[in-house]
Amino acid sequence: MRSELFSAENLEKESAQPGMRLQNSKMLKIELNGEAMARVGSMVAYQGQVQFQALGSGGLGKFLKQKLTGEGVPLMKLTGRGDVFLADFAKDVHVIDLEPGDALSINGSSVLAFDSTLQYDIRMVQGAGMASSSGLFNCVFTGHGRIAITTKGTPVVLNVDAPTYVDPQAAVCWSANLQTGYHRAEQLGLGTLLGRRTGEAFTMTFAGQGFVVVQPSEEPPIMGSGTQEQQGGLLGGLLS
Repeated sequence: MRSELFSAENLEKESAQPGMRLQNSKMLKIELNGEAMARVGSMVAYQGQVQFQALGSGGLGKFLKQKLTGEGVPLMKLTGRGDVFLADFAKDVHVIDLEPGDALSINGSSVLAFDSTLQYDIRMVQGAGMASSSGLFNCVFTGHGRIAITTKGTPVVLNVDAPTYVDPQAAVCWSANLQTGYHRAEQLGLGTLLGRRTGEAFTMTFAGQGFVVVQPSEEPPIMGSGTQEQQGGLLGGLLS
């Protein structure tokens, strides 16, 4: 049988070392020898002896935070030995190596998988207050290991060496040590244009030394307290 489909670029990528790597720009491969964490529903194929265990948002404490904030990562634990292939609606996949002392603040919807050696928590974005219904809370990852994130399209990585302004729905992740804030669009001379385009009248600001990853697409607004109000207040948000 002959076809360009069977060209080398489409064949499974092999490696002598276990861990996560890109199979291609849209798919992650984890050569599993132990355990790893992944977004629920992201598995598209696997080979070998692998078990999948749903974890909600990573424990009771994170589950309650996720219900209160609208942020978080619905997780499953992968255990065993084998090859697991992950994807998320054909989004672009990127692998980031975290070293001790690093801290990455990331939109939970952009997390695809990460090594079980990493720790994460759900934290309020500094300076957000109640300014916006999106971007109030993010997942902050620390420790030593790899994390795979997704973007809608090819992103730009901005080096924050001057005041930087980003649409909240386009901000994927950033250095957790950056100082963040929110400004009304009118203060930046954008008038109502930003609000018409994204449903938000605010833009995020970044200052300090670090980076911001910005995708060429906008996530739907992440509803926090607004969702709870629609579902019947605090208890409605917790029980949904």
